[in-house]
Amino acid sequence: MKIAAGLEMLEISAIVMGKLDTIHPILIWDDESAILVDTGYPGQLPKFQEALENAGVSWDRLNHIIITHQDLDHIGSLANILADSPQVITVSANKLEQPYIQGEKQLIKITPEAIELAVSSLPAEVPLEWRKAFRSVLENPPKAQVDCILEDEQELPIGGGVIVIHTPGHTPGHISLFHKPSKTLIAADAMAVIDGQLHGPTPEHAVDIQLATQSLHKFIQYEIENVICYHGGLYRANNIHQRIKELATV
Repeated sequence: MKIAAGLEMLEISAIVMGKLDTIHPILIWDDESAILVDTGYPGQLPKFQEALENAGVSWDRLNHIIITHQDLDHIGSLANILADSPQVITVSANKLEQPYIQGEKQLIKITPEAIELAVSSLPAEVPLEWRKAFRSVLENPPKAQVDCILEDEQELPIGGGVIVIHTPGHTPGHISLFHKPSKTLIAADAMAVIDGQLHGPTPEHAVDIQLATQSLHKFIQYEIENVICYHGGLYRANNIHQRIKELATV
């Protein structure tokens, strides 16, 4: 879905845990660069190739990937994309997420208990070999090198200007982005859109719910006309700032 010139909200769908899950990575591009924000679940390389082509951006133009945080649905296809690319792609993330993305530390939320719960939650009809493959991915998540460290309030000279916003809480190094030309907040997992309404962080998804809620205050300084959440997609309203203030004081 085109949000503005040089800004596309992708829609990538897959069956996850027996249910259809649609995520919304972002594509930002200009004459010099094409930047993908987050890389979905493992095995979604073909879906990303198709999504870029549908957006009118050839696959060989992709030269930068920004990872907002370490969760598996954000890093899942990173290694495959890098291996498939005809050119060198720079990978950027916050320094607190770097060791997890690079596989030096186990992903925070993928504990042995979480793995057992996830496997046991699969529908009964899922074949044994699929269950084993699922467990293997959780125990050995994809990993890739992070080339560039992103700092809070850093402005990236791409697509007319993109500001990095460190929004810890969902994970320690979670970042959101603000696309200046279109006044679009790329919230990642700092917020979510559910049934058309903007919602804040939840305890079951944030490693520090208090910090995740406090991080929403950082959005208020920006003149926001669009919010894109990784889960739920686009949110537009006349009272975006008021809604964010409400969520930040819960």
